[in-house]
Amino acid sequence: MTKRHIAYLACATSLVGAFAGATPASAAHRILVVHAGESIQKAVNAAKAGDIVFVLAGTYRESVTVKTAGLTLRGAGPGTVIQPPAKKTKPAPHGKKAAVTCLSDGNGICVVGGKNKPLKDVTVSDLKVTGFARSGLFSMGTDRLTVKRVIAEHNGQWGIAQEHSTRGLFRNNTALGNGDAGLFLANNVKAEQGATDSKGAAVDHNRLQDNRIGITVRRLRNLAVTHNYVTGNCAGVFVVGDENKPRAGALTVSDNLVVQNNKYCPKTARLPYLKGSGIVLTGTEKTLVTRNRVTGHQGKSPLSGGIVLFKSFVGANSEKNRITGNRLMDNSPADLVNQESAKSDNAFTGNSCRASKPAGLC
Repeated sequence: MTKRHIAYLACATSLVGAFAGATPASAAHRILVVHAGESIQKAVNAAKAGDIVFVLAGTYRESVTVKTAGLTLRGAGPGTVIQPPAKKTKPAPHGKKAAVTCLSDGNGICVVGGKNKPLKDVTVSDLKVTGFARSGLFSMGTDRLTVKRVIAEHNGQWGIAQEHSTRGLFRNNTALGNGDAGLFLANNVKAEQGATDSKGAAVDHNRLQDNRIGITVRRLRNLAVTHNYVTGNCAGVFVVGDENKPRAGALTVSDNLVVQNNKYCPKTARLPYLKGSGIVLTGTEKTLVTRNRVTGHQGKSPLSGGIVLFKSFVGANSEKNRITGNRLMDNSPADLVNQESAKSDNAFTGNSCRASKPAGLC
């Protein structure tokens, strides 16, 4: 055995020991350790509420579904990598419809609760999930899910995504090179309905880079997007609403560094092409956008600019939003862009910028 292997085993043993040392002897919670070559899903299935599934460094070619409340799924850092299986799954027997699974739906990690009984207090941390057709990590029907220090890169649609959930915490994650949003939070992906109360979800201190959109918040209320670094995407931060009631909004976007999101992305059925968009509000109300630094966006899309208020494509206005105390520089066609009428009662105050459309907002 090489010195490198000995050092690695010593490090892993120390880490497991640290977990054990932090657990009172009287506690019933366990630490289930998964070694390279073993099944994460098998350990998750064996775990009970309050247990920790600790996954050592290695490449794990599988998809993992978590349905146990209070479970912690924790890797050893970026060296713990979850990728799609090398072999395709076997087709269903003739005449039978294959069951939909996390893997068949194109996801790496799924945290799933019931429609009327949310899955509570699950934590996923300290691992990388990459190469899945849909999402690196997808959650639905959860309450107080924590996702931290997860790297989600090169997944087909979303890096980290959540719907039908409340009080989620997304902190210190990296979403890189995903097909749509690096981090995507929504009330419902498919149904047309009003915004729901996230009850204080928090998206903070994440790095979102080289995705189509860095962060998308869709049809939600009562959450905070703060202290994120968003760069190299086609658009930085999207807050999306529509005509349904209640309206999306009543949330805060603050203290983010949004820089040079100038990648080109072609139009879709819902949006025109994207290039050079910093922070965009479309069809939202009562959103506070404050103390953000938004610089270096250049584009000619209808959504281009530093901070942009845009009427939604179903005709819903952005109303009663407050854009205040932001620092903007070198954004084109302008640092501040307000495409709403004066009747929409959006307020622009105390922003440091040079150019606006219409003039007079700086």
